[in-house]
Amino acid sequence: MAGMAQTPVPRDGQEKGRRGPHRILIVGGGAGGIHLATRLGRRLGREGRAEILLVDRDTAHIWKPLLHEVAAGTLDTGAEQIGFVAHARRHGFRYWPGAMEGLDRAAKRVRLAPLRDRDGAEILGARDLAYDTLVIAVGSQANDFGIPGVREHCAFIDSREQAEDFNEALRAAVLRCIAGPPDATLDIAIVGAGATGVELSAEIATALDLAGGYGFPGLRRQLRLTLIETAPRILGALPEKVAEAARAELERQGVTVLTGAEVVAVDDHGIRLKDGRSIPATLRVWAAGIKAPAFLNGLDGLESARSGQLVVRPTLQTTRDDAVFAMGDCAFLKPEGAERPLPATAQVAQQQAEHLARALPDHLAGRPLTPFAYQHKGALVALGRYNAFGSLGRRGLLGGGLFIEGRFAQFSYASLYRRHQLGLHGFWRSLLYWAADLLRKASAPGVRME
Repeated sequence: MAGMAQTPVPRDGQEKGRRGPHRILIVGGGAGGIHLATRLGRRLGREGRAEILLVDRDTAHIWKPLLHEVAAGTLDTGAEQIGFVAHARRHGFRYWPGAMEGLDRAAKRVRLAPLRDRDGAEILGARDLAYDTLVIAVGSQANDFGIPGVREHCAFIDSREQAEDFNEALRAAVLRCIAGPPDATLDIAIVGAGATGVELSAEIATALDLAGGYGFPGLRRQLRLTLIETAPRILGALPEKVAEAARAELERQGVTVLTGAEVVAVDDHGIRLKDGRSIPATLRVWAAGIKAPAFLNGLDGLESARSGQLVVRPTLQTTRDDAVFAMGDCAFLKPEGAERPLPATAQVAQQQAEHLARALPDHLAGRPLTPFAYQHKGALVALGRYNAFGSLGRRGLLGGGLFIEGRFAQFSYASLYRRHQLGLHGFWRSLLYWAADLLRKASAPGVRME
């Protein structure tokens, strides 16, 4: 664990009298955080011009748009994840495990919560980390809106750990269904028909189709999957043509899609709707709404939006502290003249990371920060191995663009992840990963069975 050993955090968690190069502390190793740490590590860390330190509660990064595949069991997590320690060593930055819980802006210190294992046992105590420049990139999570029973009875797919937990529950439910009577059903309800809910619905159907090839031919017919959305249509952040095509494909696969359906409660038996209907479900997933982690709200006087996101200026600096930046899902940035803030997507996070990777070295050299300008390049949604739909172009978040579907859309969707890998690993190492992925898919089972 050489990457940890190099991190200058004494035993008491304090860094009294710390001296050295300018420290850029990045909290959150998601799509934006790891990309920024990698770029700054290559440019500043290797040359000793700055110390780049990445903090994340997990030990490995996995691209968040892949979590629905982890949850369904169609993705080999071990092969796709990037271990922070080895990646940090290779790219000139440092990694330290932990979850941010507080901030002292006057002392320029971030407070990390005690690190615990799955059983609750403490691994590391609470610690403080000093910074000169702080970048908060802690992402977002689903919003339960205070609806009774959601936290107690629903699974969430906001992290690798949550996705793996759901997959374990899914495999157990499948085994019970196989061992049950011939008329047994696998009842699943997913609340929230944004990209996560839609793609998870299709990926579960894909997983059961694949399982049929391993001796369970009738399993797919036993699936009863309901996708529930409060809004009038699914995929509200995507163009209407994409949403209509995706709904038709889901229904063709046998998914029951309910729109205009408001959830009022969740219990151990299923989902209760405002109109009095009750949707039975052995497995319940909550993928509705977006909110920032709770600790950001009022974080040492920083301005936050109703969603809990930190309000930032066009330079991505927080409005009340020039030394504190925020980006990705946890940042609230409303471009001038826009009707709504930038969406919580990997596309936005990656563009902001690329912007800060260029801007921060100039900033350290005394040059002024340049404003961030988002370039919307389209939106895509993949429905398992059945189909994909999207809109390519720069004519706004909800309208315009070239409608695509089928193989070209599937290729375009896959290329987003390939670009993410390219940014992290460079061309030659990425080429090796792509070749290994092709070999693995040709020889390994398409779905996790054990």
